[in-house]
Amino acid sequence: MDLNGKTALVTGAAGGIGAALVTRLRAEGIRVAVADRDVSGLEAEAYLAGDLCNAAYADALPRAAADQLGGLDIIVNNAGVITRGAVTETSDDDWSLSLGVNVEAPFRICRAAIPIMANNGGGAIVNTASCWGLRPGPDHALYCMTKAAIASLTQCMGMDHAYQGIRINAVCPNEVNTPMLRSGFAKRGFDPDSAVKELGHTVPLGRIAEPEDIVDVIMFLISDASRYVCGTLVEVNGGKPVS
Repeated sequence: MDLNGKTALVTGAAGGIGAALVTRLRAEGIRVAVADRDVSGLEAEAYLAGDLCNAAYADALPRAAADQLGGLDIIVNNAGVITRGAVTETSDDDWSLSLGVNVEAPFRICRAAIPIMANNGGGAIVNTASCWGLRPGPDHALYCMTKAAIASLTQCMGMDHAYQGIRINAVCPNEVNTPMLRSGFAKRGFDPDSAVKELGHTVPLGRIAEPEDIVDVIMFLISDASRYVCGTLVEVNGGKPVS
């Protein structure tokens, strides 16, 4: 998996999976542009702070990354938000945020990036979907819908742009031990450490995923080790079904 000298754009770079991914990419000799609302705590080659719900910002990210890095070989659309509850509990703001971050931003970034990558001979894009987007789960109607949308979009783009040498795939995690998951437990009145431990008992492998478990799969999908993998949704769930 020789990726030394490649260039990458990572959205949601300040989150649990994003920060672990940025560290790993740079350890492999990849020059990284980081995108998030606040990127001040990250080490990277290019800093592109902004709001993914801002269409102009999302549209401009690939070109900005390519200009600052001297090219654009890899994109990981990692940013995501979770809205819990049934449709009847979902506000217009919930709808706009979830669609904006989970679906529209990756769409806009891919749309802008594909011509850049094609002109340079190809590249690899990994979108973060979810097991919850492949099968319905309770009390997460909007989240499941948006992750189903990005999963389907990934499959379509994978077919449409393979001829240009661009491999587009998605990683589909189940629960991951991230600050977002922990803060969700805290908001609902649970102790995060105890809740994560209890949640691990529901997983056949005995624990929920750590960010590095997801990062390893992303690294595979951007490398030549997955050179014949295209338009694929890779579940990383420890054997646990959505329930």
